[in-house]
Amino acid sequence: MSQENTPIHRIRLSTLSVAIFENETDGGQIFYNTQFSRSYRSGDNWKQTRSFGKDDLLNLAKLADLAHSWIHEQQTLRSATVRDDEAA
Repeated sequence: MSQENTPIHRIRLSTLSVAIFENETDGGQIFYNTQFSRSYRSGDNWKQTRSFGKDDLLNLAKLADLAHSWIHEQQTLRSATVRDDEAA
């Protein structure tokens, strides 16, 4: 399990990124949350915002699709591992 507030996976597309966090309920069930951000340059410094313009929306949708696929894959792998452990 990853440390609290540390993403377990990050996907980048141009200046946009999604951070994926793994969490666990008190009952031991795993679930995932995401945070989307956009990087931009202000002078010599790079900054991050959670504000997106019209031209960001298609890439944001693609990032959401990629994050969804990655999370689904993790859940499928976790389910297969649990089934294998129960069969053993």
